[in-house]
Amino acid sequence: MTYQDVIASKHRRQHNLGFDVDLSSTALFDFQQHLTQWALKLGRSAIFADCGLGKTPMQLIWADSIARNADGNVLILTPLAVADQTMREASKFGIECTRGTNGNKGRITVTNYERLHYYSNSDFCGVVCDESSILKNYAGATRQAITDFMQPIDYRLLCTATPAPNDYMELGTSCEALSIMRRVEMLAQYFTHNSGDTQSWVLKGHAYSPFWRFVASWARALRSPSDLGFDEGKFTLPELMFEQTTINSKAQPGRLFVVEARTLQDQREERRSTMQERCEVVADIANRNSDPFIAWCSLNDESKLLTSLIDGAVEVCGADSDDAKAEKMLGFTDGSIRAIVTKPSIAGFGMNWQHCRQMSFFPSHSHEQFYQCVRRCWRFGQTNPVTVHIVTSEAEASVLANMQRKEKDAERMMQEIVDNMKSEYSHEHASYEPSEKMEIPKWLKSYA
Repeated sequence: MTYQDVIASKHRRQHNLGFDVDLSSTALFDFQQHLTQWALKLGRSAIFADCGLGKTPMQLIWADSIARNADGNVLILTPLAVADQTMREASKFGIECTRGTNGNKGRITVTNYERLHYYSNSDFCGVVCDESSILKNYAGATRQAITDFMQPIDYRLLCTATPAPNDYMELGTSCEALSIMRRVEMLAQYFTHNSGDTQSWVLKGHAYSPFWRFVASWARALRSPSDLGFDEGKFTLPELMFEQTTINSKAQPGRLFVVEARTLQDQREERRSTMQERCEVVADIANRNSDPFIAWCSLNDESKLLTSLIDGAVEVCGADSDDAKAEKMLGFTDGSIRAIVTKPSIAGFGMNWQHCRQMSFFPSHSHEQFYQCVRRCWRFGQTNPVTVHIVTSEAEASVLANMQRKEKDAERMMQEIVDNMKSEYSHEHASYEPSEKMEIPKWLKSYA
């Protein structure tokens, strides 16, 4: 590599590269039109919109507009099975898409992240990352491969409901994928190490406003249309209810009383020792009626046992092929499968399951997984109250408490993201209206 190549690799092009596109004739809602037009004009951007606000139609209209105006191909990357769901949405909007499998492509190609290696970035002028927060859940090599794939592509769009579930610094993954700024540069410019913990970063006091101004220059965050100044209309959520069942734990050998499982090893042993009782509780809830039901689990043995106990249940497990997983998940979507048993890592992202209003969940330390699993059903478009049955044991009280703490922290953090970004990008359209008339001082007039 020559010196000129090194310099060229460090050069960041202006990210306002897009087009002014009139979307008033599309079937998008007013706030969706606003967001999509903004993203098209910017060229590289991120939409952090809550579940059910229409990220799929927005990214489809974005991809179609980019393909038309740039006269090139666009690739839409999605989690497993969401690709087929996206194809269905495309047909509703009259947008022609190709379902990408092993390298086949069209003007707009929809494929899942696992098939990215079949494609070359030189074939595309635009790329969409659906559920883009999934990038930080992949192994480092895979995440880097996706980021590297996007770098030479002019037009990019990231869509997710959970841009930073644990910390603001996770926004660095998004801005690096868009070539706005490298993650390490973002941390160095706006953050500082928390004293005593070099893995923890906090916003610099003087950088608070500049940081949110920086994020608002390439991203929009909203939890409802009203966050952008639009009427909420039908975008209201039904009631969400949590019903907790705590089963009795068994005292460990050599102990008279039940001791809280504090270490990960203790928690794994507790989960296995109470597996039968927990799964029976879930099965009893699921078998009370013939309504659709989702049983979320984390262990393979839990998955198999739940499938055997729940009437009409189908298991979606890691050993299934990608096609088999997609077929089962779409079967649940269509209603041909009544109950589904799976893990958050397999089906927790992207699926639209508003037809279901009952699910069970075994607590874990991951708030993002819990949030995404709940949002498969409790999302805009759901017309019924949703009930989440949390089943745990006495000794796992700390796991549940930690998940609930993270839930409150993430709720506060996402609201801060929305509020701070709204405050910053509202200034873009603010006009100056002076409240007092300025007059030239008398002493200055004497020199005129």
